[in-house]
Amino acid sequence: MSTTTLTPNPMVATEATAERSSLARDTGIVLMRELRPMLRDPFSLIFGLVQPIVFLALFGPLLGGSLAGSVPGGSVWQWFVPAILVMTALFGSSTVGSNLLYEMQTGAHERMLVTPLSRSSLLVGRALKEMVTLGAQAVLIVAVMVPFGFRLYPAGALLGLVLLAVFGIGLGSLSYALAIAVRKQDWMFWVVQQTFLFPLMILSGMLLPLESGPGWMQVLSRFNPLTYIVDAERALFSGELASGGVAWGALAAVATLAVGLAVGIRGMRRSAG
Repeated sequence: MSTTTLTPNPMVATEATAERSSLARDTGIVLMRELRPMLRDPFSLIFGLVQPIVFLALFGPLLGGSLAGSVPGGSVWQWFVPAILVMTALFGSSTVGSNLLYEMQTGAHERMLVTPLSRSSLLVGRALKEMVTLGAQAVLIVAVMVPFGFRLYPAGALLGLVLLAVFGIGLGSLSYALAIAVRKQDWMFWVVQQTFLFPLMILSGMLLPLESGPGWMQVLSRFNPLTYIVDAERALFSGELASGGVAWGALAAVATLAVGLAVGIRGMRRSAG
């Protein structure tokens, strides 16, 4: 009885490698295109710091007076600063679709579609650009807060930024998908974005602990992926790398990334039609 040995087809492997290389190259081209305006005018990066700094300056002292000793971990800044970083990612990533809407209105998006760039790279490159901005803002926020008593754990902070990037790319991809879906009624973008933004933020325990809130809010928070990301960021920025909350946060971030890329890439391909 003879047996047949199946050998890998070198042509298939070569084509797959070439496809990945082409996607990486196209993504890099789109990323550099998106970064050039920010590099020429970094004011937008600085302006993006206004909102989180205002929250830290005005909301932080209120928390220090009313919640000192009652927040998990005991330190108001260790509890609040990671939440502000998540809030920065939430606000920044959920609004990026408005940039795509503007490009659709001016015809810039259609000009990109006639180039040989892959449709996936048009989405991923844009999302990565937002992560560069988010990373720079997060580093500046942490640097500002260290002199005020915020303790920095480098390994945890680095992992926290990676987790934020994963979540931000997924959320940004969903924002682009929403922009494509409502491109003929662009005002709907802000209706949907605002409808989901604030309930997600409040039910995550980002600004106030939910442990003392009503039971129905605590139940709803368990179905909010942002809750697990906020908890993971607080654990990581406190140096608790092995916390179970980190694992749940990583799972929520990866799930957001997978869903966001799947929906966003599908929408980007359909926008060519």
